[in-house]
Amino acid sequence: MPTPALPPSVRLLTGPGGLPLLRVSAAGGTGEVFLHGAHLTSWTPAGQSPVLWMSDASRFAENSPIRGGVPICFPWFGLHADHPEAPQHGFARLSTWALTEASEHGPASSLVFRLSDTEQTRASVWPHRFEAIYTVTIGSELRLEFEVVNLDTVDFSFEAALHNYYAIGNVLSTRVHGLEGHQFFSSSASGREEAPVQLGTAVDRRYPTVTTARIEDSDNHRVIAVASDGSDGAVLWNPGPDKARAMEDFSDDGWPQMVCFETANIGESRITLAPGERHSMRATVSVETH
Repeated sequence: MPTPALPPSVRLLTGPGGLPLLRVSAAGGTGEVFLHGAHLTSWTPAGQSPVLWMSDASRFAENSPIRGGVPICFPWFGLHADHPEAPQHGFARLSTWALTEASEHGPASSLVFRLSDTEQTRASVWPHRFEAIYTVTIGSELRLEFEVVNLDTVDFSFEAALHNYYAIGNVLSTRVHGLEGHQFFSSSASGREEAPVQLGTAVDRRYPTVTTARIEDSDNHRVIAVASDGSDGAVLWNPGPDKARAMEDFSDDGWPQMVCFETANIGESRITLAPGERHSMRATVSVETH
């Protein structure tokens, strides 16, 4: 598919590993998105510091996911329950997406990406005909919309998550508000949050009923606010030092400067679509400084 006309605020460049990327320089903020995985790797509102974290050890190669920023998990989350040999978090973050539209509107710029089934995906453990449309709007706010359309002749189900990595000053002094009163599940425990979550050296919790959060990044004197709709849950994650060292593409000393809060439809909240149906999941991120 040919590249559409680009507005003055958007440039197509060659990034690390020879991968094409789009650099956005809007009045409200800047950012970069790779066609590989439609992967957003940076967003910086005007006059502020970067909001997304990237691993210094991230691989930039066609056969590898990018570590950091906003990976798209689709059509499954984590390891596939029946096929653990399949790519973790699905094939979307390993696929080359097509840019179908780029536009400016006021102080923001939008990029629209498309992914559809191929012979390779139809031969995978998720063989359905589909179209995924991902819209990234970069300005003083970051707006992400992930839409899936069922182009098959049968119902299908999928999981999806926007796996946002947020840059913070220090995980040990960061608290997450908005989870109070909500049930959580992890591999080792479950319970109900009674107070804002004080992050420690590692966390991996799934919240089936959370759609908003406020990340109090006290070292950087700011709050990262996340609001979503079209999703039934969220994931809060930091690998901690041991798991960070075990991942080849994760900087050994990077874990204290990041936390993931993921907008998600996973597990029992997976989406089922009849032929011709579509579903959209949206996340809006803003930053308040103090």
